[in-house]
Amino acid sequence: MKWSEICIHTTNEAIEPVSNILHESGASGVVIEDPQDMIREDTGLGEIIELNPDDYPEEGVYVKAYLPVNSFIGEAVEEIKQSVTQLVSFGIDIGHNNVTLSEINEEDWATAWKKYYKPVKISEKITIIPTWEEYTPVSTDEIIIEMDPGMAFGTGTHPTTVLSIQALEQYLTKEDTVLDVGCGSGILSVASVLLGANHVYAYDLDDIAVKSTASNAELNQVEGKITPRINNLLDDVTIEADVIVSNILAEIIVRFTDEAYHVIKPGGYFITSGIISGKKDLVKEQLTASGFEIIETNKMEDWISIIARKPE
Repeated sequence: MKWSEICIHTTNEAIEPVSNILHESGASGVVIEDPQDMIREDTGLGEIIELNPDDYPEEGVYVKAYLPVNSFIGEAVEEIKQSVTQLVSFGIDIGHNNVTLSEINEEDWATAWKKYYKPVKISEKITIIPTWEEYTPVSTDEIIIEMDPGMAFGTGTHPTTVLSIQALEQYLTKEDTVLDVGCGSGILSVASVLLGANHVYAYDLDDIAVKSTASNAELNQVEGKITPRINNLLDDVTIEADVIVSNILAEIIVRFTDEAYHVIKPGGYFITSGIISGKKDLVKEQLTASGFEIIETNKMEDWISIIARKPE
């Protein structure tokens, strides 16, 4: 079987929405080629290795996805182009927005993307490993998360996910109840349980994301402590949470800060990520307007995470 590789030259800001568009169009995997991956300083936490500079743009990022070659491929590509172009109406910078198409054999596709994923230590305690890699923990308290990245959500090494997990490691305490809003692959839900959460309620509008969360929860043997369900943000959610974590676009975060304030217990934390640098003030202002106090802001590359607290 042959596959079409669709490559979109866009910006860091547009990675998440473009990936979602590709996923909704039937993509059987998404690869992000970001030149920042080659120039990150060694933080001592470990980085992805074996990267070829020829695979990367001089500026912006390549978002690549794989669609089966069939009689509808032309229509699918046109719909993808239109959907990406419409992101401008949401205030998202899509950069060059160049779209190219090439064919690739199934056996090449099935193995080529694996070169991008190696075990990565992303925080003091947590190391993420792809399912096919063998890995021996280097310390007795190291937490291992296995991920299957053969899906549209990646392996959890994107800066927004790293920032989220580092915040969870700092602010989550044993027996906390956690809400994961926009759960995607479920990596933040899994991380929360492994860090000691009593239970995680994982919400996403995408049924494939919900299934992915369930699958990765089972893979890491924490399925009994994670409840994935289809839901629009926090609509109709009445569960009281100690922590809410949400790694989605800034434009989406600001839509449910009031609901988040309502369900978080006094003294609880709202961990937000997926925020491009230029939208930091927008999110901070909305969080403050809803009653939260901003206690920490962190940055990795062009991405921001904001940790807010509900006063006691």
